[in-house]
Amino acid sequence: MGRARIKLIGKDSKELDEVCSQIIAIARTTGVEVKGPVPLPRKRLMISTRRTPCGDGSDTYEHWEMRIHKRLIDVAGDERTLRQIMRVKVPDTVQVKITLE
Repeated sequence: MGRARIKLIGKDSKELDEVCSQIIAIARTTGVEVKGPVPLPRKRLMISTRRTPCGDGSDTYEHWEMRIHKRLIDVAGDERTLRQIMRVKVPDTVQVKITLE
């Protein structure tokens, strides 16, 4: 039996939590040990631009922000459990990275 570390990355925290709950439900039904989901620090990507490109008028700026959320789950399981986890429906906005240790 090995250990799999699953890292989930996405823009919407609700979608991440849904995928995490599906993975944890699969692991509990198969009876393997699960640690997590551990919320990792959120990354904030910020862009601020000037509203008028020509420079006329007052100095007004627009601000945009994108937040990237991360979750970490450790699953100690066999090959059967990992195959079921890989069948989970994952939205397009969520990225999944699985490393075996």
